[in-house]
This record gives sequence, C-alpha cells and structure tokens, in this order.
Amino acid sequence: MRLCVALDLSDEKENISLAKSLKKCDVWLKVGLRSFIRDGKNIVSELKNINDDFKIFLDLKLYDIPNTMADAAESIAELNVEMFNVHASSGKTAMKMVKDRLSRIKNPPIVLSVTALTSFDENSFRAIYNEGVEKKALQFAKESYESGIEGVVCSVYESLMIKKYTNDDFLTLTPGIRPFGYAQKDDQKRVADIKTAYKNRCDFIVVGRPIYQAKNPLDATQKILDSLKEI
Repeated sequence: MRLCVALDLSDEKENISLAKSLKKCDVWLKVGLRSFIRDGKNIVSELKNINDDFKIFLDLKLYDIPNTMADAAESIAELNVEMFNVHASSGKTAMKMVKDRLSRIKNPPIVLSVTALTSFDENSFRAIYNEGVEKKALQFAKESYESGIEGVVCSVYESLMIKKYTNDDFLTLTPGIRPFGYAQKDDQKRVADIKTAYKNRCDFIVVGRPIYQAKNPLDATQKILDSLKEI
C-alpha cells in the first residue's frame, strides 16, 4: 500500500514548501484541479526538481466527449506524470479511446477512473445516479476494467469488492483516509483509517489534511509510512 499526499494548500508556495519538507520520503504527490488551474503545468516540473523520484498523480478527473478526453490524455502524458484519472461515467467508449491514444506513447502514465466520489453519502449519490453507491461503483469498475483502465478511485469500502469482481491486480486508490484518530471528516463522507484500508487491500491511500494541517507535516508523514511497514 502506497501513500499519496494531497497538495491541496491555498497557494503554490505552501504546496512547494510541503513537498520540500517531504523530499526524502517515499511518497506519491497528488496535484488536484485547484492547484493545476492556479499554478499551471509547471507545478509538475517544480515538484520533480525537488525530488526526481517523486511520483505525481494528476487528479483532474477528465470528463468530456471521447476525442477530447483522448486529446487531453495525450497532453497529460507529455507532462511526465505517473498517473492521472478520468470519470468512469464518461463511458466505455471514452475510456477505451483514452487507453488507445496512450498506447502510442512510450511509458504512458497509469490511468484510473473515478467511480463514486467519497464526498457522496448514500442518499446524495442515489439522488444523481438512481442507484446505491456499492452497486454503481461496482458497475463503473467493471466497465473501467473492460476498457483497459488500470484501476479506480473509490472509497475503502468498495475496494475489496471491486478486486473480487475484476482482478487482484486492478488498482484501487482511496481518498478520505483519516489516520491516528483524526476525527474530522471535512468534505468527505465515506472515510476510513489506515488499518481498514489495508484490510480492504487498497493499493494507494490519499492523505491530505491530517498531514498538511499537522504541526509537523514531515513527522505526520513519517508516522504514516512507519505504520504501513508494520501492518
């Protein structure tokens, strides 16, 4: 299980400062929509300049017509990121076209698809999709798997089920991780701790506020990394 640190701070300098404090840590860094729009594509190269071993997850959740998504995927690949995501609800045609376009590129990034955002609870999700979270997340995961996508973004609570109905190597990346008694859910609804993520065989855990709001983000990160070695 790998740790992905969310760079969701209020300005670029704070994100860069956080990344510098973690430069000796074996972590992935998540660059989200806010940071990418505000700071531009150069944020990726700036992070790589801090530590070329940093792995970057570009969390833009592409959702558009298939050809536009494929064009965007090709442009993302040029940024030298290791992973990005699309919305599974964009459909199998779009996901297949993204994968087909990337197949022409040497060492393409991993592609994940978003099933059900962890900000949804059961009622708010059903109001939009007319299905429960578990059933629809599994449907989206199966369609992603059949489209050649390498994995999904889901909550901890769908991870094990998704692997059961797809493949043991099908990746699950799970936001909403609240380690060491961090009680606030903030804007997340379906949250879990590290041990629960491990039991559900999550491949990546995303941690944001419990790290960057800590008094010492490096200590908080190292504590998480140490806990991953112990479980």
